[in-house]
Amino acid sequence: MGTLVYTKKNMTRGRKINYKKLFKILFSVGFVVGGLLLIWFATLPIPDLGSFDSRIVSQSTKIYDKTGEVLLYDTNKNITRTVIPFDEMSRNIKNATVAIEDSEFYEHSGVRPLSLLRAVLANLRTGTFGQGGSTITQQVVKNTLLTKDKAISRKIKEWFLSIKLEKAISKDRILEAYLNETPYGGSIYGIEEASQNFFGKSALELTLAESAYLAALPQAPTFYSPYGTHRDRLEVRKNLVLEKMLENSFITEDEHDSATREGVIFKQRNTGSLKAPHFIFFVIDYLQQKYGEKALEENGFKVITTLDYELQEKAEVIVKEYALQNEKNFDAENAAIVAIDPKTGGIITMVGSRNYFDEEIDGNFNVATAHRQPGSSFKPFVYAAAFNKGYTPQTVLFDVKTEFSTDCSTDSKPLIPTAVCYSPENYDGHFKGPLRLEQALAESRNIPSVKLLYLVGINNALKLARDMGIKSLADKDVYGLTLVLGGGEVSLLDMTSGYGVFANSGVRTPYQSIIRIEDSSGNVIEEPKQESREVLSKQTALKINQILSSDELRSPEFGLGSYLHFSGRDVADKTGTTNDYKDAWILGYTPDVAVGAWAGNNDNTPMVKKIAGFIVAPMWNAFMQEVLKKYPDNKFEKPDPEIDTGLKPVLRGIWKGNVISVADTRTGLPANENTPPEFRRENYLNQVHSILYWANKDDPRGTTPTNPENDPQFRLWEPPVLSWARNQGYQ
Repeated sequence: MGTLVYTKKNMTRGRKINYKKLFKILFSVGFVVGGLLLIWFATLPIPDLGSFDSRIVSQSTKIYDKTGEVLLYDTNKNITRTVIPFDEMSRNIKNATVAIEDSEFYEHSGVRPLSLLRAVLANLRTGTFGQGGSTITQQVVKNTLLTKDKAISRKIKEWFLSIKLEKAISKDRILEAYLNETPYGGSIYGIEEASQNFFGKSALELTLAESAYLAALPQAPTFYSPYGTHRDRLEVRKNLVLEKMLENSFITEDEHDSATREGVIFKQRNTGSLKAPHFIFFVIDYLQQKYGEKALEENGFKVITTLDYELQEKAEVIVKEYALQNEKNFDAENAAIVAIDPKTGGIITMVGSRNYFDEEIDGNFNVATAHRQPGSSFKPFVYAAAFNKGYTPQTVLFDVKTEFSTDCSTDSKPLIPTAVCYSPENYDGHFKGPLRLEQALAESRNIPSVKLLYLVGINNALKLARDMGIKSLADKDVYGLTLVLGGGEVSLLDMTSGYGVFANSGVRTPYQSIIRIEDSSGNVIEEPKQESREVLSKQTALKINQILSSDELRSPEFGLGSYLHFSGRDVADKTGTTNDYKDAWILGYTPDVAVGAWAGNNDNTPMVKKIAGFIVAPMWNAFMQEVLKKYPDNKFEKPDPEIDTGLKPVLRGIWKGNVISVADTRTGLPANENTPPEFRRENYLNQVHSILYWANKDDPRGTTPTNPENDPQFRLWEPPVLSWARNQGYQ
């Protein structure tokens, strides 16, 4: 036999033979796979459009109170859906839905190839197969399948079924099925039920504007709900629907413009067996943002919340009772209450209005999460920042008429044409002269508080407030010195949480509404961790607690035994009233619970000119009485005594001047280091000045300023103090 020589020609021929074999093999495999796919496609059952109700109910999300026993809300309980034929649906809602959901609906064959390609590429990039480029037909199929699996096999099945469904029934029948099954929020499914619930009319009678609103909802029914907190976003999406209708020639420009301007009125919400509505929609908003609308509809969540429903029920009764009284007596028709466990951050109670279902006061609006000016209830944050800086509860500031604008004279006359003078008043129109900080805070005196904010620094006060949970505040230039009097806008929820830091001795645990979330199989998918951290010196918190819980210190303003006092119990509290009398606040706490209350009008109209102690304190007291029945009688820890005898007199409550000598009262001789404190008598130079004369604002415990006049506020603070001293015979 000869030797086989592998030439280039032979090798090439060998490769050609292999390619032919490979092609035949691939063709055969492709033929078989294609045949199997055709068989599979042919045997796929057309979706059963009639089994929708039973499928959707089984996947509902259920929300419970903290016991896991009281059902607060079932997202699909009492599901309502009225199936109507295509010719009983308004042309407006058909066109609006097609325009926003699937503008090529009447052109494609169930899927849109380009959208499908984009979805496939997105899926390959992410590996999640979550994108579907869904048409209305695909959404009908998904409503039928209702599986949570996002694997590619499910998507392929969905695409094939969509094509098959298009061959089996008409486009109108598919759109009819979609409009009869799509969710419009809560237990409302289908366009007829949505039309009746939102507008009190049949789907055939829907106007263009009403149709645009309803077509805007299915993308995210909870988020865009007209009864929720994103009404402005619903308005934007409604206008987008109208723009899409115009683009697709479903409406004329005149119709577009008219519908954009049309004022649509939504009916009062029908929530069935809903309990604690403001709290529930606060929770649902969180769930929707984290898990999405589909998950709430399909995943069968069991949500255990932090709510104490026993206290919630009592709070709702109390808020309604006192709000109706306040409406009659003070022109304050609405009120709200929030209670938080400061150790866990758990929201125990949330009542956002006197009646969620009261349309006359916009009762579904949650005042507990709205931003309003807090008045003097903001002052403790500034006083806390002062104690952090080295000032003491005994530090003396003068409550005298004072101008604070450096562009103005001491008698509040502009020094330059553009000057805006600022000389605030106290709530009673009087000035008390020298006051210790503990007195100024407990009595809520404005002039010492504004002075203290200057000494603390606005940035320092803002930083501490934000660290304590007041998240809505802007930068210092927005407020100036009005910040301490409530110039910033805050929410009752944030303020109650912030006061919880005082209750918890300086440790902040952010508020939370959920204890645990389980899936339909009982697996825990979320169990929020307590993220506690110290944001305030413990000694500072204890000083604030001691001041705000003293009935004696607050008595000059409220009298002994007022609504702020609870005999035998340690309860700290602070009121606040805006100077335009639009908002009345009270924030209070024990070592175990923080409770905030608000009274006023949702439309910002002013109340009768009374301080918060008269308007909101009685309601808060009534609820706090119920709270104290459930919580132990724990006491506030006392702050450590100040033992630094070297402190400046002004920081120790002495305002008449500096110490010039210390005598031993037993001998009449100068005291020495062996003289016991109880036998030491300080003698003072009778020389009255503002604190800027004795202390550097940035280092109050440091050396006495050699040139106090260098401080820009000195020329404004000093003259009225000297004038007061002369009038009192001290100088």
